[in-house]
Amino acid sequence: MTLEEYHRLHPLPAGALTLYRKAGARGLGDGRWRLLAQVVRPQGARAIDLNPALGLASVPLVRAGLEVEMLEPSRAALRCLKAAFGARPGVSVRAALPWEARAEHYDQALLVLPAERGQGFTHLSLLGAARALRPGGQLWLCGDKNKGFERQFKAARALLGEGEVVERDGPLRVALLRKHQPSPALPDPWTAFPLEARGRPHTFYSLPGVFSAGQLDPASALLLEALEGVAGLDVLDLGGGYGALGLSLAAEGARATLLEDDLAGVLSARRSAEGMGLEANVVHSDVDEGLPNGALFDIVLSNPPFHVGGSLILDVAHAFITAAHARLRPGGRFYLVANPFLKYEPLLQALFGSVRTLAVRNYKVLLAHKGRGPR
Repeated sequence: MTLEEYHRLHPLPAGALTLYRKAGARGLGDGRWRLLAQVVRPQGARAIDLNPALGLASVPLVRAGLEVEMLEPSRAALRCLKAAFGARPGVSVRAALPWEARAEHYDQALLVLPAERGQGFTHLSLLGAARALRPGGQLWLCGDKNKGFERQFKAARALLGEGEVVERDGPLRVALLRKHQPSPALPDPWTAFPLEARGRPHTFYSLPGVFSAGQLDPASALLLEALEGVAGLDVLDLGGGYGALGLSLAAEGARATLLEDDLAGVLSARRSAEGMGLEANVVHSDVDEGLPNGALFDIVLSNPPFHVGGSLILDVAHAFITAAHARLRPGGRFYLVANPFLKYEPLLQALFGSVRTLAVRNYKVLLAHKGRGPR
């Protein structure tokens, strides 16, 4: 898959509406959104979708003429949503986390439980849903009984006051709840934690649901050990998360740019950079989509994701590698860390002309140089 193919949006007919899909955007083929779209019944004037993915579950609400707001943390999914709904009157799409919804503003809320993001993120999402509803408002809640639906449904019923399961399809469930309780308080979502990287102590901040928050994951630690000096160099961290790699190098004098698809990671890295007194460019980006044309770097490094929504998908990792080659200056270096079973070497060889293994310890660190081209 070329980088152009990765970034291409493909139409996805949904009756009279057209949704869009693309590589790296979650939701396509996931039965949770499909089931919720079949069951949901419009009510009132205003609705909010707190985990829209490609927007399928909101289609019945949009068709019925409700004012619909969609909060989406993934930049890849957000691009699909904006293509589908960005110019449609009465529909707003914005990058936001579920608990950032306006309080007591909506007659209906939709929430596909984000079980893959962990208990903390899921609990805050439920709190955001309960707070967003007006008294008497409805929450449509969808999840998988094999991934904690019963526990989360019980928690949602305690927050709202009344509800029942209205649809079952295999392990999938949809519940309809009504708000008869006061809006719950929202706790401080931030966690601060110490981390030592390359011999330097730092304090990082993170929101729930961010990969490896609270620690330096072993793969990133191995990559940091393998890196040479970076002071004074332009460094791009593809898939920066809360900033463990990029900000650690910024603390050594690198001019660091961090790209991250997940908004929770972006906000975490920005707060960490501020707390550490660092100047770093942290961008909400679908791979390299958020960079200006022509932006080039001396070093690109990545611990690329190979899961989207809990499924093994290598398109994103391949796009990271292709973007790294495109964004390196001639003579630049690309460092990649990965599980040993992921065979990235053929693609690196094809793009860069050579690749070597720098370190192996449960993970592998690969290094590729971009040729300087003809003189």
